[in-house]
Amino acid sequence: MLEYQVTAIRRDSHGSEARAKDATILLDTDLKGRIDAFNPAELLLASVAACMIKGIERVAPMLHFSFRGVEVKLRGVRQDAPPLMVRIDYELIVDTDEDDHRLDLLHANVRKYGTISNTLARAVALEGTIARASSSD
Repeated sequence: MLEYQVTAIRRDSHGSEARAKDATILLDTDLKGRIDAFNPAELLLASVAACMIKGIERVAPMLHFSFRGVEVKLRGVRQDAPPLMVRIDYELIVDTDEDDHRLDLLHANVRKYGTISNTLARAVALEGTIARASSSD
């Protein structure tokens, strides 16, 4: 089994930071919010995006899937009482010349082997699509 470690500390009433390995992320823990840091909900969504992009990096060589780039767009819906995410929708946009069947195969593999997406899918509606990037992107 793999284990992960993150340490977070409060810097002041306006923000905190999280550290893992040699990386640091500024956290929006200010009650008024701040635009220069991710709040907890945004961090959750970013984690899903990172999981999906890393999944593509992992399975593309096994599938001999050729691509030039990936974009993930996410939308989380939070209810107030009790506060929790009730839905996460995503769109995977892949810059590729592969056909639709191969694009769907990539999507299936990303969903099947994603640690974060598999974990969240047990707790919240996690639904999305995969699409080819348009030539104007």
